[in-house]
This record gives sequence, C-alpha cells and structure tokens, in this order.
Amino acid sequence: MKKLNSISNILDLAMSAELKAYQLYTDMAAMVENVWISKTLEGLAQEELLHHAKLKAVKAGRKTLKQEQVGKLDIPEMLEDVQPHPDMNYRDLLAFAIRKENLSHKLYNRLASIFSEPHLRDTFLRLANEEAEHKRRFEMQYKSLTS
Repeated sequence: MKKLNSISNILDLAMSAELKAYQLYTDMAAMVENVWISKTLEGLAQEELLHHAKLKAVKAGRKTLKQEQVGKLDIPEMLEDVQPHPDMNYRDLLAFAIRKENLSHKLYNRLASIFSEPHLRDTFLRLANEEAEHKRRFEMQYKSLTS
C-alpha cells in the first residue's frame, strides 16, 4: 500500500476508491435484469465520478500532513476489497453495496477528523454525507425486499 504521508497520497487513495466504486456500480448495473435497478446503479456510478472530480479539484491545492496526523488514519481496515460475483441476487448486491457505502462513509469521516483546514474538512464531510445517503437508499431497498 502506498504511504499516506501527504494530502496528495491520501487524495490519490480516495480518488482511486471513487473510480473503483464507479466501476463496481457500472458492473452491478450490467448484472441486474431489472431496468429501474440498473438505472439506479448507473446513477450511483455517475455520483462516484462526481466525487472523484471533487477530490481532484481539492488535490490542486496540495498540502503536507504531519506524520502524527497520518498515523491516526487506520485506513486499511476500511478498504476491504470484496468483489461481487455474477450469480449474486439483488438482495446480495444490496447487502454488498450497503457494506461498501458504509466503509466509504467511515473513511471520509475519518479523513475529515484529521484536518483543521475548513476546506479539506468540509470536502470530506460532504463526501461522507453523500456516501451515507447512498447507503440509506440501499438500506431502504433492502428493507422493502425483506418486509
């Protein structure tokens, strides 16, 4: 794993995660047969691209982190790389997506907590809130399947 000793490295990690999420939702959209569900997943994929663009814009103003700030991240625990498989049913896809969005939400909250600069803190808090909203959407759909 790349050393997370600068804002540039952290932003690279976050941008990479957003691109992976984009690809994941694009792949999931192709897996499901329900057109509405597929469109919902495609919409989420596009939101992940918007997150990537926001992070890229933030990266334009690089700053260096103090080593003690970097040590508090514990990021690897939040980046479990579980891949969906073609024979997953929709309920399994939702459960997977809920877990993925929850991990993203925790990651961005953790990143927001280490920055004192309002611009960086607010960017990560906004991204955390957007990931929480994605998770909520998936949870509502999951609940409707189990009710």
